[in-house]
Amino acid sequence: MNRVAAIPICLFVVATLAACSHQERDSYQGYVEGEFVYLGSSQSGKLSALSVKRGQSVKAGSSTFSLESTDETAALDQAQRQLGAAQSQLEDILTGKRAPEVASVRAQLAQARANARKAALQLSRDEAQFGAGGIAKGQLDDSRANADAAAAQVRDLAEQVDIARLPGRPQQIAAQRAQVAAAQAFVAQAQWKVDQKQVAAPADGLVYDTLYRVGEWVQAGSPVVQMLPPQNVKVRFFVPETVVGSLATGRAVSIHCDGCAEAVPATITYVSNQAEYTPPVIYSNENRAKLVFMVEAHPQVGDAPKLHPGQPVAVRLQ
Repeated sequence: MNRVAAIPICLFVVATLAACSHQERDSYQGYVEGEFVYLGSSQSGKLSALSVKRGQSVKAGSSTFSLESTDETAALDQAQRQLGAAQSQLEDILTGKRAPEVASVRAQLAQARANARKAALQLSRDEAQFGAGGIAKGQLDDSRANADAAAAQVRDLAEQVDIARLPGRPQQIAAQRAQVAAAQAFVAQAQWKVDQKQVAAPADGLVYDTLYRVGEWVQAGSPVVQMLPPQNVKVRFFVPETVVGSLATGRAVSIHCDGCAEAVPATITYVSNQAEYTPPVIYSNENRAKLVFMVEAHPQVGDAPKLHPGQPVAVRLQ
């Protein structure tokens, strides 16, 4: 083949390669990213149970891990017993004395009334005898004093019966109610610490990794399980400066990846207002063409498991 005939063939090959390497219109490169949730406890303790494994799907509310809670359980039991004692004391103050105690005071009152009647009869006889000159003035005075004392004792015991049925003083009741409220707060605090030793999944998702083994000591706040809820899967892709102005949140896109049986629909949720590349010199037409802007899109929750963090994808605008 002569050189003149080879030139058109070479030009055709170069054009074909250029066309193959040229990015498809309205298709942009990106990658999958996951916003991981790290599950930990606000309390320290030894890891007593790990209920999940890497790659396992979990439901919201299911247990993921547990820390040893012997001290916290004992503190909760103590707080509950103190609350019970405070509530019993409050009930005792509100109900007054017990029925047997009231009955005892009433029996004393009945005896005092009998004594008062006896003293009143004796006073009546002595007054008659004194009028006839049969007794001295001193004996009559003694009878009057005994009758007055017996009557006073009756009044005193009658008031004691009424008092025995009354609750405690308002200030005493208020103080005891404050004790009950304080005990309830201690129970709530102890219960919260016990609950913190049992950590559940906050949402449906995939267990991405476990960071401790059973028997290891876990410091407060240290993550034990790394999980990825499907709503936290997103795609980041980059568009040129000439395209970003036409994009807005809510616009539909389709995600294409190697090994995907079909395109995954998604919706744009964020468009960056900052360029990812800024030329070191004044913007020229050539430099402006190098500017790219980051865009984020979220797939539907049901389609999220088809995508994996770090996976390269191509995003096509709809």
